[in-house]
Amino acid sequence: MTALFCPSLMCVDFSRLAEELAELEAAGAAMFHIDVMDGHFVPNFALGPEDIKAVAKLATVPYDVHLMVTHPDAYIDRFADLGCSIMYVHAEAPIHLHRTLSNIRQRGMQAGVALNPGTPLGILEEVLDVADIILVMSVNPGFAGQPFIPASFSKVKRLKNMLKQHQSNARIAIDGAISPEVVRALGSDVDIFILGTAGLFRQDTSYRQAMNILTDQVALAKKHDACLSA
Repeated sequence: MTALFCPSLMCVDFSRLAEELAELEAAGAAMFHIDVMDGHFVPNFALGPEDIKAVAKLATVPYDVHLMVTHPDAYIDRFADLGCSIMYVHAEAPIHLHRTLSNIRQRGMQAGVALNPGTPLGILEEVLDVADIILVMSVNPGFAGQPFIPASFSKVKRLKNMLKQHQSNARIAIDGAISPEVVRALGSDVDIFILGTAGLFRQDTSYRQAMNILTDQVALAKKHDACLSA
């Protein structure tokens, strides 16, 4: 499976949203990633329902929602009604994580579990039957522009082994300071890369050029692993 590149819309210029989305889609964006922050679970506020409505009117690719909120259950129906394809909730937030993920699926969305850098993988073992995607946070959530946490490399590798041991089909996503170097290192292990300022936005290249660089890094990673396996 080819890795999917999903731009984080908290990094776009909302004053020219139509142009930004069109340029990102033309560059190869597979899905748009929409961060919702409540100022409580994380020390910042970000996008909300009205922003998603605007994206829904303009986007021709799917869009997900990443709930960095204290009470995600209260928003499942609302964001399902807005057409989100995936809903990520943090394992640290709901009291009844299994029920929350099940409810997300029942509303027709894929259920994603996000893990903060300090959260161990063991929390996943009892919910893999209702999890479609595991999102590894490689920065502490809340702000763009943070440095990549190196321990995330081994966390992804351990997660891949865990999914294999449990015969889980859940995909692996990663979010936070995703640079070309990170994509090269994890190109054979990660299915979905959430892109922000480190690899796509505020670069000296166009969106298309940045995406091409990242795509090349995935190809190099897969070629390297194929050589090791030969």
